[in-house]
Amino acid sequence: MTLLTDKSTFVGRRHELAAARKALSRARLLTLTGTGGVGKTRLALRMAELLRDRYRDGVEVVELGPLETGDLLEPAVAAALGLRDASPDLTGVLVDFLAAKRMLLIMDNCEHVGEACARFVQRLLRSAPHVQVLVTSRQLLGVYGEQVLKVPPLSVPGPGPGPTLPETGDGRTEAPGTGRTAQEAGRAPDGRTGASGTGRTVREAVRHGAVRLFLERAAKVVPGFALDAGNVERVVRLVRRLEGLPLAIELAAARLRTLSLERLADELDERFDVLAAGAPTALPRHQTLRATMDWSFRLCSAEEQRLWARLSMFPGGADLDTAEEVCSGAGIDRLDVLDLLGGLVDKSVLVREETGFRMPESLRAYGSEQLTPDERQLMRGRFVGHYRELAETHRVDQLVPDQLERYWLLRHELPNVRGALETCLSEPPLACTGLETASALWCFWLVSGALTEGRYWIERGLDAVPEAGRARATALWVDSMLALRQGDVDAALPLLEECHMIARRPGNEDILPYAIRTAGVAAFSSGDSRRGLALLRESLALHRALHDMDGVMFSLYFAAAYSSGEEPGLAAEFGEEMLDLCESHHSLVSRSYAQLVLGMAWWNLGDCARAEAVVTAATEFAGASNDRWCLVQCLEVLAWCAGARQEHERAAELLGAAHALWQAAGASPERLCYHAASHVRCASQARRALGRAAFASAFRQGARLGTGRAVMYAVRPARARPAS
Repeated sequence: MTLLTDKSTFVGRRHELAAARKALSRARLLTLTGTGGVGKTRLALRMAELLRDRYRDGVEVVELGPLETGDLLEPAVAAALGLRDASPDLTGVLVDFLAAKRMLLIMDNCEHVGEACARFVQRLLRSAPHVQVLVTSRQLLGVYGEQVLKVPPLSVPGPGPGPTLPETGDGRTEAPGTGRTAQEAGRAPDGRTGASGTGRTVREAVRHGAVRLFLERAAKVVPGFALDAGNVERVVRLVRRLEGLPLAIELAAARLRTLSLERLADELDERFDVLAAGAPTALPRHQTLRATMDWSFRLCSAEEQRLWARLSMFPGGADLDTAEEVCSGAGIDRLDVLDLLGGLVDKSVLVREETGFRMPESLRAYGSEQLTPDERQLMRGRFVGHYRELAETHRVDQLVPDQLERYWLLRHELPNVRGALETCLSEPPLACTGLETASALWCFWLVSGALTEGRYWIERGLDAVPEAGRARATALWVDSMLALRQGDVDAALPLLEECHMIARRPGNEDILPYAIRTAGVAAFSSGDSRRGLALLRESLALHRALHDMDGVMFSLYFAAAYSSGEEPGLAAEFGEEMLDLCESHHSLVSRSYAQLVLGMAWWNLGDCARAEAVVTAATEFAGASNDRWCLVQCLEVLAWCAGARQEHERAAELLGAAHALWQAAGASPERLCYHAASHVRCASQARRALGRAAFASAFRQGARLGTGRAVMYAVRPARARPAS
């Protein structure tokens, strides 16, 4: 679950928190709406912290701000929930998974994908009766039953000493007896806002959230900063000028590093007076935030301004190395990037995180507007080039020691990879680069379970690149493989047919074994095991002839897995060779799959002890690395082993634990030809031995374990059991 990412305390919002709690007690959909920078996300995350114990299945946060298209909303939700999408109907997978859950789903920053969000939420509320949804958006979803809470700015003191002023309909405070807002009534003849009288106390001022937020942020910049009789009016004047907008207040407070409080207030007054000149009413709040961002941008150095604008290209933020590589040059010295990043952190433009630097969405949108057409074109080329290289140099399908680290880096960089792919596939000259990038990630799409998203990018690329070249041929077998993993054989076959046509042309010899290998998987998926094994053997021979050991490893994997039921002796040979290959290259992710298929082969040969030992090792690694596709298959095999030893209750519990993961993947063991028969046999034997009621009880107990406890349960008895 994602919670507040910085170490600052949560300021104010007592009334809003109470109102949100009340709304969620009587409604299933609550939308927090309000202007940019008003604090909708922070309020939602605070709600998550306060309410997580209320929901049996917890609270999950889906961050939609980095998405550039509503087409990826369901994959984003699936990723947040830790689901694989092993079905073409991902929405159905999500709805089925959530149908029996009691949880709160927070969907943050929905306005730019509002239509897709509304469709998804509408279906979810119909099908998952105990799921509640909390949305943050500048616009309403328009879904039946939607409750709305308008998030106002933090409260600000009135124009003079006295009680808190009432709010107008739009959230501004109204000066009694004036018919004008406090912001207008408090403006002095020279245009400045301030106290109309004297004697405001510190105690009165700090009752207001805007003042407390400013004080907290100011104390971080100027240690020891505190409110006193000498500065209270300036602080009040400043937060009133900023209308209590949290983001504007944070930007202003950050400037105390270089400006005195008096100079800070004067600077803001001068900036706002220019905008308000001749205006009969106060500025709209979005203009207040815009004016504050303009002012903050103007006070940055020219290099900081350039870096602010260039970093806006990164939806997922950037680390130091990436910022130096992509953003330096053309006015920014590479050696200055670290100091410039620090300067933008100090000015609250960037948030420092463990893995790098992130820019809040409102500031990122503003920074993007500051890019000139020439600079935008330059940055797009660099941004796309960087992530094309990253996808190629961090391939998960290679026999390398850092295979797992590559996988986690790609997971972390996925928002930026999406941005690069969207840029490529929106500009025809870059379309081939986008297609190559999406294809290079084929194993990442498989291991992460993001099959629908992988197919989305590949198929957009195939539409944009009709030329029958290497890029298209590679993408065709990749798209076919992803479709096969989703059980979509009808979609896979025509893709393979076109791929074969291109791959057999001179110069494409290295693509042909991949096409043949995928055709072998398709044959097995269609029930033709004899042809499937022949094709996998052919691809294996071609990979060997090309000295493509990465290709050899994958062909061994598929050959071992798919032949484990009908020819387990041959499957064991394939599995042992794969395991030796992975261990010699210290390739840990691939090794766990080698252990899995080798265990399946040994199980079918009747060597239960060896099967359980090797699959237990794979289970430990898959659990630690959160590779749920490997893990669910390991739990299956361990259930079979338990059943073979007549430990039917344990078998039923492991089948239940596996079932929860199969369900999360939108898949089932019956859909995999090398699992189906053993699964049915194990379940039938356990049901007969225990009786239907006891079997169902043990199965449910296993399904409720959760991933972490399921792994612990699966591996510990095997360690304790003496070797037979």
